[in-house]
Amino acid sequence: MKKIIIINGPNLNILGKREPEIYGNLTFNEFLEQLQKKYPNIIIDYFQSNVEGEIINKLQDVGFSYGGIILNAAAYTHTSVGIGDTVKAIATPVVEVHISNTYAREDFRHNSFIAPNAKGLILGFGLQSYELALQSFLF
Repeated sequence: MKKIIIINGPNLNILGKREPEIYGNLTFNEFLEQLQKKYPNIIIDYFQSNVEGEIINKLQDVGFSYGGIILNAAAYTHTSVGIGDTVKAIATPVVEVHISNTYAREDFRHNSFIAPNAKGLILGFGLQSYELALQSFLF
């Protein structure tokens, strides 16, 4: 059975409350339950942290043993050389995702330290971005 992990960065723990006009009304745990029911033959693990070092530690922990990593590093996408370096250093393929279209937002959000080392980038499709990333590991 394929093992995929979703790793979310800062402020994604308050989805459903945070700027619903951008991020929607669903909590991530509610969405994750739906995803797990839709894909019962895939183990979908989940980790969220607001702390950059904890995200790096988790990437290192799973980066040689999982079939894929879906990473939404949130604001760290645009600031963390460390997370980008970790994605480059691990063997497990990473798909970078974002709920919003970061290119339709502030200029600083147009830069990613993750994308150059990722298998792919999916953004702007709301929570559906995660399912699209998941599907990319099924082929």
